Amino acid sequence: MKTEDVQSTLGTLPLLLIAVVAILTLLFLIIRVKIHPLIVLPLVSLGTAFAARVPTDEIMDVLVDGFGGTLGEVALLVGFGVMFARIVETSGGAQALSDAMIRLFGDRRAPLALGVASLLFGFPIFFDAALMVMLPIVFAVARRLGGGVLRYALPAAAALSTMHIFLPPHPGAVAATVFLHADVGLVVLLGVLIAVPTWYLAGYLYGVWIGDRIVLPVPELLTGGPEKEADADPPKVSTILLLLLLPLGLIFLNTGLRTAVDTGYLAKDLGWVAVLQVVGSTPVALLITVITASYVLGTRRGRSRDFLEDLYDNALKPIAPVILITGAGGMFGGVLVTSGIGDALADTLRDTGLPLIVSTFVVASILRVALGTATVAITTSAGLLSASIVAAGLNPVQTAAMVLALAGGSAVVPHVNDASFWLFGKLLGMDIPTTFRTWTVIKTLIGVIGFLFSWIIFALAS
Repeated sequence: MKTEDVQSTLGTLPLLLIAVVAILTLLFLIIRVKIHPLIVLPLVSLGTAFAARVPTDEIMDVLVDGFGGTLGEVALLVGFGVMFARIVETSGGAQALSDAMIRLFGDRRAPLALGVASLLFGFPIFFDAALMVMLPIVFAVARRLGGGVLRYALPAAAALSTMHIFLPPHPGAVAATVFLHADVGLVVLLGVLIAVPTWYLAGYLYGVWIGDRIVLPVPELLTGGPEKEADADPPKVSTILLLLLLPLGLIFLNTGLRTAVDTGYLAKDLGWVAVLQVVGSTPVALLITVITASYVLGTRRGRSRDFLEDLYDNALKPIAPVILITGAGGMFGGVLVTSGIGDALADTLRDTGLPLIVSTFVVASILRVALGTATVAITTSAGLLSASIVAAGLNPVQTAAMVLALAGGSAVVPHVNDASFWLFGKLLGMDIPTTFRTWTVIKTLIGVIGFLFSWIIFALAS
């Protein structure tokens, strides 16, 4: 049984009311009543499934599929990520790289430097993987300069997210490009033109501004313990850069090969292509990186196997709540998707009477808020509106602008039904209100500003 085959027997209005009540109940129980999210999320997910009249014998499959599907993407990624972060930190590598960046860019421009580096990393690499690679460097810079972790982490994370939202080969932009029959080259070109100023306005300016007002200490969660004394003989900066680029290069290889297969440049049945795609998959790429770092920064520098085992054990212990809560968030999102709430919204929003590009943004935004997953929101809205957009006879630039408007809508208002909301908030040590004031606002600004730029391009191309 596939959870997407589950159908509710309720009409549109009851389903929408159930979604609203479920989200408000989650917020009330977690923020006001102070019940742990790992208890509240499964409880409300179960109640939502019953209220939406999901067939009783299918409810557990829906819950488990939502939980397990999210963990399948997150657990190994976060696990290998914290192991890599810990070995980079304890070797002195993170401190060495952060010192080099500060010497090159200066103290005041450190958030800008981290953001620009993240824009480059985020172009070919999915958000979650790039975030796990960048965070140890962000933490090291924050410890070195002070002023709280958010003023450094928010611009960097926003840059990774902006690239993930607007640019192929990331899945949302690719799905919209395919549905709308847009030119992928134009989408990439216009996406870059939109992404960079959008990040600067939403991610950098707001990120630094709010980071200066919400001063949080550098969390110990990701690195598995308090700050270590500086190593008397830290590794070379070039060594750390190569280790950082290793997973990014492998993942980019996977992305390039997949694109070549999808476009017909390579045959999908070539054995060596399949092998390299496995090597370049995110979990395997991070596993290879951890093994390489264990030798380069550990064994080769005189660290024993017992030392490395203890190091990794201590790094993994604190992340269990992060992984479990993120999985529970995926459970809730899965219930909302499979209960038919997405279809109910799509039917309601089909004829909005708004200008075409505005309606695409509105539809994607509401689906995003309701369902909690950007990829599902953009895929559903693109499929819903594709016939109208294709029938409108738009020129190639306008069509590409429509893709970017959909992408912008799929980014707005991440909240408790979005797995990345929990992942980012918990990794940075934020409570829920602080996550709303920082990550939710930044993502919403990215979506809205990116849409406005798309609308300007659409109008100029008319």
